[in-house]
Amino acid sequence: MPIIVSFVSQKGGVGKSTLARALLAVAAHTMEVRLADLDPGQSSVSAWEKVRERNDAGSPCEVVAYKTAAEAIAASADLELLIIDTPARATRETLYIAQRSHLVVQPTGPSADDLRPAILTFHELVKAGVPRDRLVMAICRVLSEAEEAATRAYVEAAGYEVLAGAIPERIAYREAQNRGQAITETKLAQLNEQADELMEALLRKVTHEIQGRVQPRRRNGVERGS
Repeated sequence: MPIIVSFVSQKGGVGKSTLARALLAVAAHTMEVRLADLDPGQSSVSAWEKVRERNDAGSPCEVVAYKTAAEAIAASADLELLIIDTPARATRETLYIAQRSHLVVQPTGPSADDLRPAILTFHELVKAGVPRDRLVMAICRVLSEAEEAATRAYVEAAGYEVLAGAIPERIAYREAQNRGQAITETKLAQLNEQADELMEALLRKVTHEIQGRVQPRRRNGVERGS
């Protein structure tokens, strides 16, 4: 079975699909990966993938729409990484996904209206038995370093890990996604570097999970099977 990374949020517009697309675009260079689009009403990620292919906007990325997480997981046994983009609301399905994910990523903006429901969502997942160390917050849509620092301090005070870096609010990111690109693929190198910092922090976590699955072949200095 693949490593499963899910992107969840209580509300829309905080960067959930944006980060899911970016992880897909980055990971597709080195591993077998698929993004499961679980929001058939919006289908924004599926539409983005079609635009990407039509415009030849970057390396090929696989996006498949599924009705449920169980369907997506069952169909992805041969992958190294399955990315799940959930609908923007906390439901019983969100808990099901979180319980089966190796990493649950929740983006948040810097406003109290974003942060309060984000923290509440993580509290509810922990209360339901999801290990706290599987939960990580990603800061998006900030306008200054001070705003990023304040957001990071708020989340950490609540007891949750925050990924390094932050995604600023920039028109160029929206324009890139409209062309079928990820936020690491804009026309501006500085913005790509800012997005890369957060995505590399996330990818390190994914790589750590994958490496953790490799069982040591030596015990007491003797290779197993020899």
